[in-house]
Amino acid sequence: MSKKSVNGFSKMSKNEKLDWLTSNYMNKADTDKALFNYFQLNNDSLQKVIDGFSENTVSNFVLPYSLAPNFLIDDELYCIPMVIEESSVVAAAASAAKYWQHRGGFKTTILGTTKVGQVHFKWHGSQSVIKSIYSKIESFLLGNAAAIIDNMKSRGGGIQRTELLDFTHAEPGLYQIKVHFETCDSMGANFINSVLENFSDSLERFFVDSPDVPDEDRDVYIIMSILSNYTPECVVRAEVSCPVHDLGVFANGMLAEQLAEKFKTAVKIAHIDPYRATTHNKGIFNGIDAVILATGNDFRATEAAGHTYAARHGQYSSLSFCEITDGIFRFWLDVPLAIGTVGGLTSLHPMAKKTLEILGNPSAAQLMRIVASVGLAQNFAAIRSLVTTGIQKGHMKMHLMNILNHLSASEDECVRVFSYFDDKTVSFAGVRDYLARIRSSI
Repeated sequence: MSKKSVNGFSKMSKNEKLDWLTSNYMNKADTDKALFNYFQLNNDSLQKVIDGFSENTVSNFVLPYSLAPNFLIDDELYCIPMVIEESSVVAAAASAAKYWQHRGGFKTTILGTTKVGQVHFKWHGSQSVIKSIYSKIESFLLGNAAAIIDNMKSRGGGIQRTELLDFTHAEPGLYQIKVHFETCDSMGANFINSVLENFSDSLERFFVDSPDVPDEDRDVYIIMSILSNYTPECVVRAEVSCPVHDLGVFANGMLAEQLAEKFKTAVKIAHIDPYRATTHNKGIFNGIDAVILATGNDFRATEAAGHTYAARHGQYSSLSFCEITDGIFRFWLDVPLAIGTVGGLTSLHPMAKKTLEILGNPSAAQLMRIVASVGLAQNFAAIRSLVTTGIQKGHMKMHLMNILNHLSASEDECVRVFSYFDDKTVSFAGVRDYLARIRSSI
């Protein structure tokens, strides 16, 4: 097998791409090509839509689509779709949802829905001049972008404010126009970027034509115009609380008071130690990402914003908090979520549309509440396991079916293995050896 470069790959048909791939990068060309074809949808029109989501598509990558029921959020009951391959995540979310359903459920607060875009440019005139004429610059930019903004404005969104930021102390001549947006139920990336690029063109025209700009300082150099995925003003809070004595009794006979104190300390550790905080927040995003994927939103942008927010005070830290005050256990999460329920994949992907239907066709703000609650549930379940039985026991129980599939276990063998390991520690070697004993005795 010799690997070859290729020209005009994007113009090839799907079969031509697969022929090239399997002949250059795979050992069993016919078998491997059949594997890729196995995942093609029978519905040609639907497959065409999915192919259009990306470039050079040759197949579909399948992930499990699961349901986590019994989420009581702001007194409304939800069954929440989740797309994730990690075996214990959905079980943990569902377990936490059921636990809190009988203790008041999840309560949420939208702390803000503002998103941000930036025009970065260089200008080497007097700082005092640009600051004194900025109000005129702003009016000129807004006037020229009116046609783009009007539709969003009619829906209750648009531009909230702009501001001029001076970065000349860090880079000679560098300024930024920071624009604050409300995009209603859409994530708004295309809208924001269209406005910003219009601003860039208008900014250049202003410096060329305006009598307020000195003739010797008319040169302005646009560096770039782009939204920011960091949205510290688009934040939702999800929380749970109950009297400590209502927490119940846990594994190994741990009482509510001990659980509450250990739980609070575990969260405190994630505020002190970035090493723990990273894993702690990863657990939160196990839940968040799974719902973001199921709804066709951008999990990469969501994670980037969340991790930046976790480091906003100068050290990477926990996104969740815990306190015990006057006998009340309170656990909450603040997280930026710039997501949408209209436009993009949310309107194109058939399963994303179905997910939104299952969730009651929520607004963007309602979806923020749902997603944050799942993230908090995931975090609660993980910490509860860590401070009681340890994370590995439950995780390996969930992983047992993956091990059995890897070892090609029959249905009868699976039943016997599950029974045998009901009170034992699960490991790959242990399952393999027990399965071998079963097979040798037949």
